[in-house]
Amino acid sequence: MVSVTIVTWNSARYLEECFAALAKQDYRDLDVVIVDNASEDGTRALLREVEAKWRVIYNEKNVGFAAGQNQAIRTSRCNYVLCLNPDVVLSPNFITQLMASAGESCFDAGVFCGKLLRWDPATENHKTNIIDSTGIYFTRNMRHLDRGAEEIDRGQYDRPQYVFGASGAAAFFRRSFIDDVSVEGEFFDEEFFAFREDADLAWRGQVMGWKCLYVPTAVAWHVRRVTPERRENLPLIINWHSAKNRFLMRGKNASGWLCWRLFFPVAWRDLMTFGYAVVRDRRLWSAVTYWWRARDGVRRKRAIIQSRRRVSDRDLLWWFSDDPRAIDAEKQ
Repeated sequence: MVSVTIVTWNSARYLEECFAALAKQDYRDLDVVIVDNASEDGTRALLREVEAKWRVIYNEKNVGFAAGQNQAIRTSRCNYVLCLNPDVVLSPNFITQLMASAGESCFDAGVFCGKLLRWDPATENHKTNIIDSTGIYFTRNMRHLDRGAEEIDRGQYDRPQYVFGASGAAAFFRRSFIDDVSVEGEFFDEEFFAFREDADLAWRGQVMGWKCLYVPTAVAWHVRRVTPERRENLPLIINWHSAKNRFLMRGKNASGWLCWRLFFPVAWRDLMTFGYAVVRDRRLWSAVTYWWRARDGVRRKRAIIQSRRRVSDRDLLWWFSDDPRAIDAEKQ
């Protein structure tokens, strides 16, 4: 069986297509758990329609994506878990393709991701051939991006490959991976609330010796709201958590050696971030300094993660590149 965990928050405009695609999966043995974070649109009315076949949990307040997913995962009961955003439409064989790869691959692959293309429900041809993500990668300034984003899909990412990590929009995990990398009972770090929690998880997984396999035959479509070029047009809450979580992620996962090796690109990006908070939007100042208030928790989690490190940052440095890197699966 596969557990599918979904966190909703004012997601009504996406749910009918998301649920219809989930119901059409040719892999039928699914355990679906949905956590609603106090939605105020029509989401709850739609969720009541699926209560007979899927488990639905209604939170009285919005606890965030990370905590909501942790809640759903703790409720789930299968050896594989697909964390799925409500704004994702799966192709009918999406889960089948990932399950086949999980069964065939080496067991140090604990994470699997498919080819995500852009979904635009407002347009007539809403399932596009524009790439949303074929896995995530880190640049030399410790910024994470989606591999292939904004490119037209011409088959350039049609080989199974090991990538740094999976986009949280549709990420497939072994239960053994979930159990191994969780810290203080949390799979996704709930301090993050939302945004960058998938990159943090990917980095933690790499540190602890797990791989992520990209499976191009597993195709889905995703609505993308947050992109680098749209930062100034995004709601404050998104930019606030995004800025905050950048420093939390680094504080837990990066060694001093890696920070020193990448000092100049990282320092330049930090300078730009602090400058933006001072000159352009002072509302972000509390976000870029949040790490200081959270330093005790960061220090505690860092000690746990580093004590379980199986791969040195000298070996992981190769992944931090301004050109997306991947390793063909057959070469492993």
